[in-house]
Amino acid sequence: MLIGIDASRALRAQRTGTERYALEIIRHLLYLPQAAAYEWRLYVDAPPPPTFLASGTGQTMASYSEFCILPGQRLWTHISLAQEVVRRPPDVLFIPAHVLPFVLPARRLPASVVTIHDLGYHFFPQAHSLFQRLYLPWSTRWSAQMASQLIAVSEATALDLQRIYHTPRSKITIVHEATNRPTVAWSDQAVRSRYPLPASYALYVGTLQPRKNLARLIQAYHQLGEHQPLAWDLVLAGADGGEGKPLRELVAKLNLNRRVHFLGYVADEALPALYWGAHFFCFPSLFEGFGLPILEAQTHGVPVMSTNNSSLPEIAGDAAILVDPTDVDALADAMLQLSQDEALRQRLIAAGYENVKRFSWVKAAQETLAVLEKVARRGK
Repeated sequence: MLIGIDASRALRAQRTGTERYALEIIRHLLYLPQAAAYEWRLYVDAPPPPTFLASGTGQTMASYSEFCILPGQRLWTHISLAQEVVRRPPDVLFIPAHVLPFVLPARRLPASVVTIHDLGYHFFPQAHSLFQRLYLPWSTRWSAQMASQLIAVSEATALDLQRIYHTPRSKITIVHEATNRPTVAWSDQAVRSRYPLPASYALYVGTLQPRKNLARLIQAYHQLGEHQPLAWDLVLAGADGGEGKPLRELVAKLNLNRRVHFLGYVADEALPALYWGAHFFCFPSLFEGFGLPILEAQTHGVPVMSTNNSSLPEIAGDAAILVDPTDVDALADAMLQLSQDEALRQRLIAAGYENVKRFSWVKAAQETLAVLEKVARRGK
């Protein structure tokens, strides 16, 4: 059996949650003992670096996997990848990041499995460009209708697919994402020499975009500082997703330039030290398909404050303070508790270590392979 995978998103130099998922699920699929029973074709839009599959037995994998490098261009999925899978179809095509190639008639597509991460564009269209507001609903609807089977990364995403696109529940398999065990890549000293970190800080990690609700987080931090001196700063780590300038303007307006720190995108190698140095973690998002940073923080022994919407209670379990994301007072109170109540912090740290045991990339890869095998046997 030949399994084809769109690996293009896994090659991105700056990975957000979707790209990190693509990389990890591909690696772990290929490291499964039963992977050697199949042939694997990875479709990419540029030559992969030598370290792309560099963990585990890379040389062994070479005997049953190959890269198919297709010309990089705009609409790569719907032109280069579409032409290739029609011309040389695999037995099953796996798309880890949303978009099934557009092919007419659709029966020319191979049997396919698509991972749907979230439908955030439906709930927060204002957070997207005009092109994205048109393209994302169309492409997700196409994938939801034409894929042989869908993988949803959470029960919340599965429910959204059923409500918005009327996808039959039988067509959806829930496979949770995971996070890796902590690794020492950059030392604390190296991270502090690269990034302007204060001695004590609360941390946020993620793209700076409106649905992350960071304006309210900053307002809550300002509100706390108005009533008492704070011994900790607020650190925001993540690429600018369109909200960077407004947030900096808000910080300046509130006279918090010395207390709120924007790090920009932080390399994966620096994240462990960044988490380990945090007093607590803030993830005040208005909507998430999964919420991977919560697990990253819990894995690194950092107590978590998050919100009570979408997939976040499902992923955080009982190992986080969950509040209404629209309530600035609630956000402020949660931060105050985590900054002052050491017994609470230790309870959440211990609960976080237990919570992350529910999630495993090996388990995710096994469950994903089972879906691929089922679809390949069944055909379209």
